[in-house]
Amino acid sequence: MIDLFLERTFAAPFTVEVIASLTYEALPCFALHRVAWRGSLLSRDGCRLVCRFQAPDVESCRIALRQAKADASRLWPGTVHEAPGETAEGPANANANVLVERSFAQAVELARIQALEDAGVGCLSDYRVRFVRTFFSCDARRMLCLYRAGDAESVRQAQRQIGMPMDRVWAFQTILPPTT
Repeated sequence: MIDLFLERTFAAPFTVEVIASLTYEALPCFALHRVAWRGSLLSRDGCRLVCRFQAPDVESCRIALRQAKADASRLWPGTVHEAPGETAEGPANANANVLVERSFAQAVELARIQALEDAGVGCLSDYRVRFVRTFFSCDARRMLCLYRAGDAESVRQAQRQIGMPMDRVWAFQTILPPTT
């Protein structure tokens, strides 16, 4: 199984309840194609969404999304990297609330970007920002980083001071699959 990420934008805002309902309705279709929804991040304004899936391949996920009538044009395979000392089930991961989008004209090495982040750990601390997790595209040209912070502006200021590249910074609400 591979990790896949779907990025969507909406002209009119969606609520957590609507996104959750639409996703729950799609679960049987996902199951048919062996796609597991791992959660979604909805921007506070309801106009941006990132969904994480695991599937045997990209095409299985694309087919399942199309059958669920979801736009799969910004679906990409990637890897998940936890903050040092954290696990996917750790407490910090449950509390991430700010996302930083990064894109690169050419492929980058994750280690190079991580070294910049590590060098700025003191600055993050000054702004009361905690790094949680990174989603890194397989083509090495896209990165989504999750943080825990008081607000998106604190993350934005810390990232600027460290000299980290960033396209957008936004606060989000987490939507998780139902527990069985």
